[in-house]
Amino acid sequence: MPTRQAETTWQDGKEGRGDFETESGQVEGTFRFPTRFEDEPGTNPEELIGAAHSGCFSMQLAAFLEDEGYEPERLHTEADVHLDRADGGGFEISRIDLTLAAEIPDIERGEFDDLAQRAKENCPVSKALAGPEITLDATLE
Repeated sequence: MPTRQAETTWQDGKEGRGDFETESGQVEGTFRFPTRFEDEPGTNPEELIGAAHSGCFSMQLAAFLEDEGYEPERLHTEADVHLDRADGGGFEISRIDLTLAAEIPDIERGEFDDLAQRAKENCPVSKALAGPEITLDATLE
């Protein structure tokens, strides 16, 4: 399996900036403290974790569904990454809430719930982020 790479170069102190890019060149941008801890427009590490997690979960669920003979028409997943103050100082990702809206013909609710839960537990990003609580609210449309 390939190894994926991303990099950031941070310049100056807390008021500085970090420019990041991925190996593919598909994702690049700038981090700054105000884009992370305030409401200044721009991206931040938590937003990118959310993008990675929602994508990974959706891909894992699609694979599980296909393995069971289902053809999903649409899987829309949102990931809310909660950044909070940590006990003892600093910050931590305390929870990630995945919200799924799925259109899957001919699937029973119980099987849908089971496969969605399995995808949450088994996607590689969920496994990598196993420290914070990861919740799932899945709706079959």
